[in-house]
Amino acid sequence: MSFAPVVPMGGYAGWAFLTRTLDAQKSAFLKDSAIQRDEAYFREKIGSVRTAEELVSDRRLLNVALTAFGLEDDINNKAFLRKILEDGTLKPDGLGNRLADKRYLEFSKAFGFGDFPVPNTVLSDFPQKILARYEARRFEAAVGEQNEDMRLALNARRELADIAKRSMSVDAKWYTALGSPPLRQVIQTALGLPRSFSQVDIDKQLVILKDRAESALGTTDLKDMADPAQAEKLVRLFLVRSQMQSDLSGANDGSTALTLLQQSQAARSRLSLYL
Repeated sequence: MSFAPVVPMGGYAGWAFLTRTLDAQKSAFLKDSAIQRDEAYFREKIGSVRTAEELVSDRRLLNVALTAFGLEDDINNKAFLRKILEDGTLKPDGLGNRLADKRYLEFSKAFGFGDFPVPNTVLSDFPQKILARYEARRFEAAVGEQNEDMRLALNARRELADIAKRSMSVDAKWYTALGSPPLRQVIQTALGLPRSFSQVDIDKQLVILKDRAESALGTTDLKDMADPAQAEKLVRLFLVRSQMQSDLSGANDGSTALTLLQQSQAARSRLSLYL
């Protein structure tokens, strides 16, 4: 029997349960035989891939590669993906550099087909680097099937930590965050900004976001926001505000409470089988 992540309730209470049981849940999830087979295939085959065409022609390899960057919905857009990979990241007019969603740029950079004579796929540690991302994304996606806010929160915590490690200016870190739709959604919601905020001029967005972050979190630096305590505060703001938005959409409170109680009891019983 494959393991489905347990999220017994929404909001911050659900997040507290998820983070408390995260290691055990993720370990149980990754034991799934299909995941194990796909990882074994990737380890065996990726080292022999030398071109973007070879990668996009192998659907099984491509699925793992795309999932590692949250781009699995593009699995059938082979010409588009090949163009991104072949253009690389060094040319300003490359497709990855021209797209607002910077996950494509990270995807291209990781494989290096358009940047180097010999791609990164030949490096001995390459498979494990990609599979670590793949496992994180697969688990987050499975959590999202139970509660999308929890998926976004897990993603935000991971992406903030990744951005914090990069050698770039404070503003460049913000622009990187804004280039990730899932992370942008968490930050905007946490800081009390509507989705339509993305239509504002990008430089104006940065001014407003830094001002809101200073007021809510006491910092304008995403590196500080990646600190575990600060990241937790950001997630809490996101979950509380997202739940408030859901409540305002007209959900029946009594019916919702009963459903959550029933789900919680069933979820705890299910999780106990794996702990």
